[in-house]
Amino acid sequence: MGTMMRSVAIKLWSYAPLFILALAWEAISRSGLVSTYALPPLSTVLVAWAQLLGDPEYYFGVGASLARAAIGLGLAVGLGTFLGTVMATWQWCNRLINPIVQLFYPLPKTALIPLTIIWFGIGNASKIFLIFLGCFLPMAMATYNGVKGVDRMLIWSAKSLGAPWWKIIRDVTFRAAIPDVLAGGRTALALAFVLLVSSELLISNEGLGYLIRIFGDSSQYPKMFACSLSVMLFGLLADQGYQSLSKYLLRWRV
Repeated sequence: MGTMMRSVAIKLWSYAPLFILALAWEAISRSGLVSTYALPPLSTVLVAWAQLLGDPEYYFGVGASLARAAIGLGLAVGLGTFLGTVMATWQWCNRLINPIVQLFYPLPKTALIPLTIIWFGIGNASKIFLIFLGCFLPMAMATYNGVKGVDRMLIWSAKSLGAPWWKIIRDVTFRAAIPDVLAGGRTALALAFVLLVSSELLISNEGLGYLIRIFGDSSQYPKMFACSLSVMLFGLLADQGYQSLSKYLLRWRV
């Protein structure tokens, strides 16, 4: 029981900076140093958030946003991992594909929003594609670097034992590259939320980004902040869950 209480206390202490930030937010807003229009008190935002929890449109927006993020991120993780492995395994594929990846990697993906509207319209496809593209490239590069950095002795040892090439990729190179792949996945997860809100702010009629824009345009700033906090909360929960999954998959390193 004492160990459990200690673990809970440590966990709560790790979130102390967030509590301090919340108190500072409330104090600064109440002090009059900034306008309450620019920064509503956190207590007011929480009341607005509670009101949103009773609005079915809020849940519809949350569901639409999370579904887009999940589909785009899932496609990016699957195809990015595959392409990164292929590029690192076969030199001719790397020479063919890597220049294209390097060309698009530094491009701000939000710059493609006008093109996605032209190509896919303002429906789900444009947001999913933007999220996919933004998450796909860092996923591919992380996998490429991980597979490329695998100790060659492991591969030579597997070859000397007569292992076929596909087993070497599956059981040796990819497993050794999992830490890098998981690190790339965490970066892609964060980018998924960034691109989701960016796209919904501009080209959507549903979702959390859409609600942020609508509440901002109608000067309902507490609700706008509440929707922004919703994105932050879902992002935090997703990241915490991903870290737990990563620790489980990498438990053999402990």
